[in-house]
Amino acid sequence: MRYVLTLLTALLAFTSCEEIPPVINPSGDGNPVFNTPVDEQKRQVLVEEFSGVKCVNCPAGSDAIQVLAGIYGEQLVAVSIHAGFFSTPYPENRYDFQTQSGYALLDYLGQPLGFPTAVINRKQFPGQDALQLNQREWAGAIAAELATAPKIKIDIRNTFDPIDSLLQVDVDLYIQERINEDDVRLSVLVMEDNIKDFQLTPEGKVGNYNHRHVFREMLTDFRGQRLTEPLLPGEKISKSFQMNIPKGWVVENCTVVAFVNLNGEKKEILQAHMAAI
Repeated sequence: MRYVLTLLTALLAFTSCEEIPPVINPSGDGNPVFNTPVDEQKRQVLVEEFSGVKCVNCPAGSDAIQVLAGIYGEQLVAVSIHAGFFSTPYPENRYDFQTQSGYALLDYLGQPLGFPTAVINRKQFPGQDALQLNQREWAGAIAAELATAPKIKIDIRNTFDPIDSLLQVDVDLYIQERINEDDVRLSVLVMEDNIKDFQLTPEGKVGNYNHRHVFREMLTDFRGQRLTEPLLPGEKISKSFQMNIPKGWVVENCTVVAFVNLNGEKKEILQAHMAAI
């Protein structure tokens, strides 16, 4: 196991150099589609990467996440949040990926010391002073989280009406272990993949850069919707959410991400899941 982690860490460190390698995407150009039955669902880890179109080092982080996604498949749920100093678009940009929810999440999870940066399952790992981790720390953190069994399993069913652009999201939570924490929440968001727009890279500004897993909006409060039901083994909790997909979003490239998280001093994520619209 130590050899595998060392090899993976070396691979991810290589993606940080100036040359940006090709994106590894075993599922094609679109969002991956997984059909694993919920009762067979394994631990799934959420990676919240903070990025920006003016962040010259961020493409290396995006490529590293694609490498990890190729290794872990549906067990890795990644979202790229554009917030902070590097996120203000260029005049040439066709889109502005900044959102109020994205900035709220940045304040909630803490400012990074540098880029590329990501928060893994909103957990503060041993030896770390904050939730934000640099790229070389991602692989080990993800592997550690995947080694634990999920306390909750999540099912997502999306229904989209193209006439009025209404998205209906139904989420079922299946409690596997007793959860005793006081403030447990369900968070739901929409992200969009494969958006071509300007991005600063080590080679300069690229006009058709492929932005992956872009955070679009929350369907809940950025801290999540508090769960007041008993969180006991065998219990099923169902929640529903709606939103109108704004004009300009490509629905075929959109994915709903749902995760159960703690709120308070500890913000750890107990399980994450995603489903294409």
